[in-house]
Amino acid sequence: MQRGSARLSVYRDDEMKHELQGLLRSGHPTRTEDWNDPEPPAEDDPEVYRGPRVPGKSERQSPESVRLELARSLNRHDFPATARELADALRRGNAHDDLVERVSRLPRSARYGNLLALAEAVTGGE
Repeated sequence: MQRGSARLSVYRDDEMKHELQGLLRSGHPTRTEDWNDPEPPAEDDPEVYRGPRVPGKSERQSPESVRLELARSLNRHDFPATARELADALRRGNAHDDLVERVSRLPRSARYGNLLALAEAVTGGE
């Protein structure tokens, strides 16, 4: 069998396939310690293997995490606006229904000048 310009031997290729087999089958790290993983997760990697992160479904969320969810559907041209206008913009941006509902429950008379002010209002100012 001709291998061309491969850097690794056949045995090392098989060994690497065996090391990654659990990760490829399960979709999440299978080792108990990060240093032993073939490719440890980075600090800013999303925790996808624990399921989707949905605003309102998990425990208390920080204003920063809610702001990230809001920033996916809103831009700076949507501000300043009332809660109703922002809820409509979130619907147009295909935001998650729970997030749209939380924004639409905010006081109608209040105007929000930026994402941070809106996120703090949605989370209760924590």
